This record gives sequence, structure tokens and C-alpha cells, in this order.
Amino acid sequence: MNKGDLIERMAAAAGIPKTQAGTAVEAMVSAITGALKKGGHVTLVGFGSFTTAHRAARTGRNPKTGKAIAIPARRVAKFTPGLELKQAVNKK
Repeated sequence: MNKGDLIERMAAAAGIPKTQAGTAVEAMVSAITGALKKGGHVTLVGFGSFTTAHRAARTGRNPKTGKAIAIPARRVAKFTPGLELKQAVNKK
């Protein structure tokens, strides 16, 4: 499923036009991104949590040449699924 498919499903489920569903999706993504940029976290009860983590600098290797390269430290986004999402995915 891509963003367009998500917008279509949201519009159908909520009985709203696709443009409004698209605006809602964009607003949600923007709000989550903004919170993570500030170092915060976002928890959607039953769905999961978005957080940031620090990844330390390390030495990697170019697979084509085998030459060692330095990979700088950075912050990365993480998603941890909630209990209800885990149960829904594992339900048979």
C-alpha cells in the first residue's frame, strides 16, 4: 500500500472526498515529522510509537571496492508497534 492507496481507503471509510483525506494524511505526517525533529516522541495508543534514536559513528565498507569508509553519527527515526497492532498482524 502506498500513500495514494491509504488516502483512497481513508476517504471511503470516512465518507469524505479524497482531497480532504489527502490533507489529513499530509497533516498527520507533518505533525509526526515535526515532533521527531524536535526530539520528541509520538504515541498512537493501539497503533504504536514513533521515536528517535542516536546511531553512533562507525566504520563501514564499500561493497564494490572493499575500501573502508567512515559513517558519521546521526539520529534515526524508529517505530515500535503497539500491542493491538501486533495482535492484529499475528491473528490467523
